[in-house]
Amino acid sequence: MPVKIRLARHGRKRHAFYHIVVADSRSPRDGKYIERIGSYNPNTNPATIDLNFDKALTWLSNGAQPTDTARAILSYKGVMMKKHLLEGVKKGAFDEAEAEKRFQAWLTEKEAKVQAKVDGLAGKAADEAKEQFEREAKINAERAEAIAKRKSELAAEAEAAKAPEASAEGEEAAEEPAAE
Repeated sequence: MPVKIRLARHGRKRHAFYHIVVADSRSPRDGKYIERIGSYNPNTNPATIDLNFDKALTWLSNGAQPTDTARAILSYKGVMMKKHLLEGVKKGAFDEAEAEKRFQAWLTEKEAKVQAKVDGLAGKAADEAKEQFEREAKINAERAEAIAKRKSELAAEAEAAKAPEASAEGEEAAEEPAAE
Protein backbone atom coordinates (compact mmCIF):
# COMPACT_ATOMS: atom_id res chain seq x y z
CA MET A 1 0.00 0.00 0.00
CA PRO A 2 1.74 3.25 -1.13
CA VAL A 3 1.44 5.85 1.62
CA LYS A 4 1.57 9.62 1.07
CA ILE A 5 1.85 12.56 3.41
CA ARG A 6 -0.45 15.18 1.95
CA LEU A 7 -2.91 17.97 2.66
CA ALA A 8 -6.66 17.50 3.15
CA ARG A 9 -8.65 20.69 2.51
CA HIS A 10 -11.07 22.09 5.09
CA GLY A 11 -12.69 25.45 5.75
CA ARG A 12 -15.02 27.62 3.74
CA LYS A 13 -14.76 28.91 0.20
CA ARG A 14 -11.70 31.17 -0.37
CA HIS A 15 -10.70 30.72 3.28
CA ALA A 16 -9.25 27.23 3.35
CA PHE A 17 -7.06 25.56 5.92
CA TYR A 18 -5.56 22.12 5.63
CA HIS A 19 -4.99 19.02 7.72
CA ILE A 20 -1.65 17.32 7.16
CA VAL A 21 -2.52 13.64 6.88
CA VAL A 22 -0.93 10.30 6.13
CA ALA A 23 -3.15 8.50 3.62
CA ASP A 24 -3.22 5.75 1.06
CA SER A 25 -2.33 7.37 -2.27
CA ARG A 26 -5.40 5.80 -3.89
CA SER A 27 -7.89 7.46 -1.50
CA PRO A 28 -9.51 10.81 -2.46
CA ARG A 29 -8.03 14.12 -1.34
CA ASP A 30 -10.49 14.76 1.48
CA GLY A 31 -11.40 11.11 2.01
CA LYS A 32 -10.23 8.40 4.33
CA TYR A 33 -6.79 8.77 5.87
CA ILE A 34 -4.59 6.71 8.16
CA GLU A 35 -3.45 9.39 10.60
CA ARG A 36 -3.64 13.16 11.01
CA ILE A 37 -0.23 14.57 11.92
CA GLY A 38 -0.87 18.31 11.83
CA SER A 39 -2.57 21.33 10.34
CA TYR A 40 -1.61 24.18 8.03
CA ASN A 41 -3.33 27.58 7.89
CA PRO A 42 -2.09 29.76 5.00
CA ASN A 43 -4.50 32.60 5.91
CA THR A 44 -2.21 34.05 8.58
CA ASN A 45 1.04 35.88 7.96
CA PRO A 46 3.36 33.99 8.42
CA ALA A 47 1.39 30.81 7.81
CA THR A 48 0.48 28.82 10.92
CA ILE A 49 1.81 25.26 10.91
CA ASP A 50 1.01 22.84 13.74
CA LEU A 51 2.87 19.58 13.21
CA ASN A 52 3.52 16.49 15.33
CA PHE A 53 7.24 16.33 14.59
CA ASP A 54 7.83 12.80 15.90
CA LYS A 55 4.93 11.22 13.99
CA ALA A 56 5.98 12.94 10.78
CA LEU A 57 9.56 11.75 11.20
CA THR A 58 8.38 8.20 11.94
CA TRP A 59 6.20 8.10 8.82
CA LEU A 60 9.01 9.48 6.65
CA SER A 61 11.41 6.91 8.08
CA ASN A 62 8.91 4.14 7.31
CA GLY A 63 8.76 5.17 3.66
CA ALA A 64 5.81 7.57 3.33
CA GLN A 65 6.27 9.93 0.38
CA PRO A 66 5.28 13.58 0.89
CA THR A 67 3.61 15.58 -1.86
CA ASP A 68 5.38 18.74 -3.04
CA THR A 69 3.48 21.07 -0.70
CA ALA A 70 3.74 18.65 2.22
CA ARG A 71 7.50 18.33 1.54
CA ALA A 72 7.84 22.12 1.68
CA ILE A 73 5.98 22.23 5.00
CA LEU A 74 8.02 19.37 6.46
CA SER A 75 11.21 21.04 5.29
CA TYR A 76 10.12 24.36 6.84
CA LYS A 77 9.54 22.68 10.20
CA GLY A 78 12.83 20.73 10.04
CA VAL A 79 11.51 17.19 9.65
CA MET A 80 13.37 16.66 6.38
CA MET A 81 16.59 18.03 7.92
CA LYS A 82 16.27 15.68 10.90
CA LYS A 83 15.63 12.71 8.57
CA HIS A 84 18.71 13.65 6.53
CA LEU A 85 20.86 13.84 9.65
CA LEU A 86 19.56 10.50 10.96
CA GLU A 87 20.43 8.86 7.64
CA GLY A 88 23.96 10.28 8.03
CA VAL A 89 24.13 8.65 11.46
CA LYS A 90 23.01 5.30 9.97
CA LYS A 91 25.76 5.52 7.36
CA GLY A 92 28.35 6.31 10.00
CA ALA A 93 29.25 9.82 8.79
CA PHE A 94 28.91 11.19 12.34
CA ASP A 95 27.43 10.18 15.67
CA GLU A 96 23.97 10.94 17.05
CA ALA A 97 25.22 13.70 19.38
CA GLU A 98 26.77 15.56 16.43
CA ALA A 99 23.52 15.15 14.46
CA GLU A 100 21.51 16.59 17.35
CA LYS A 101 23.96 19.49 17.69
CA ARG A 102 23.69 20.30 13.98
CA PHE A 103 19.90 20.08 14.10
CA GLN A 104 19.68 22.42 17.10
CA ALA A 105 21.95 24.95 15.34
CA TRP A 106 19.74 24.79 12.24
CA LEU A 107 16.61 25.11 14.38
CA THR A 108 17.83 28.22 16.23
CA GLU A 109 18.82 29.84 12.92
CA LYS A 110 15.39 29.06 11.46
CA GLU A 111 13.57 30.41 14.52
CA ALA A 112 15.61 33.62 14.30
CA LYS A 113 14.56 34.08 10.66
CA VAL A 114 10.90 33.51 11.47
CA GLN A 115 11.04 35.88 14.45
CA ALA A 116 12.73 38.52 12.27
CA LYS A 117 9.89 38.24 9.77
CA VAL A 118 7.24 38.53 12.50
CA ASP A 119 9.01 41.56 14.00
CA GLY A 120 9.35 43.14 10.56
CA LEU A 121 5.65 42.70 9.89
CA ALA A 122 4.74 44.15 13.29
CA GLY A 123 7.11 47.10 12.75
CA LYS A 124 5.73 47.68 9.28
CA ALA A 125 2.17 47.66 10.60
CA ALA A 126 3.13 50.14 13.34
CA ASP A 127 4.84 52.43 10.80
CA GLU A 128 1.81 52.32 8.51
CA ALA A 129 -0.49 53.16 11.42
CA LYS A 130 1.74 56.10 12.40
CA GLU A 131 1.81 57.42 8.82
CA GLN A 132 -1.97 57.06 8.56
CA PHE A 133 -2.38 59.00 11.83
CA GLU A 134 -0.11 61.78 10.53
CA ARG A 135 -2.06 61.99 7.25
CA GLU A 136 -5.35 62.16 9.16
CA ALA A 137 -3.98 64.86 11.49
CA LYS A 138 -2.88 66.91 8.48
CA ILE A 139 -6.29 66.55 6.83
CA ASN A 140 -8.04 67.51 10.09
CA ALA A 141 -5.83 70.60 10.44
CA GLU A 142 -6.63 71.63 6.85
CA ARG A 143 -10.35 71.13 7.49
CA ALA A 144 -10.20 73.18 10.70
CA GLU A 145 -8.34 75.93 8.86
CA ALA A 146 -10.93 75.93 6.04
CA ILE A 147 -13.79 76.07 8.56
CA ALA A 148 -12.15 78.97 10.43
CA LYS A 149 -11.59 80.82 7.14
CA ARG A 150 -15.20 80.26 6.10
CA LYS A 151 -16.45 81.51 9.49
CA SER A 152 -14.34 84.67 9.20
CA GLU A 153 -15.66 85.26 5.66
CA LEU A 154 -19.24 84.82 6.85
CA ALA A 155 -18.61 87.20 9.78
CA ALA A 156 -17.12 89.78 7.39
CA GLU A 157 -20.12 89.44 5.07
CA ALA A 158 -22.49 89.88 8.01
CA GLU A 159 -20.60 93.01 9.14
CA ALA A 160 -20.67 94.36 5.58
CA ALA A 161 -24.42 93.72 5.40
CA LYS A 162 -25.00 95.45 8.77
CA ALA A 163 -22.91 98.52 7.82
CA PRO A 164 -25.05 99.56 4.77
CA GLU A 165 -28.24 98.96 6.77
CA ALA A 166 -26.95 101.15 9.61
CA SER A 167 -25.92 103.94 7.21
CA ALA A 168 -29.24 103.69 5.40
CA GLU A 169 -31.09 103.97 8.73
CA GLY A 170 -28.92 106.99 9.64
CA GLU A 171 -29.77 108.70 6.33
CA GLU A 172 -33.48 108.04 6.81
CA ALA A 173 -33.33 109.53 10.29
CA ALA A 174 -31.49 112.59 8.94
CA GLU A 175 -34.06 113.11 6.16
CA GLU A 176 -37.05 112.99 8.54
CA PRO A 177 -36.10 116.09 10.60
CA ALA A 178 -35.32 118.04 7.43
CA ALA A 179 -38.75 117.27 6.01
CA GLU A 180 -40.49 118.68 9.06
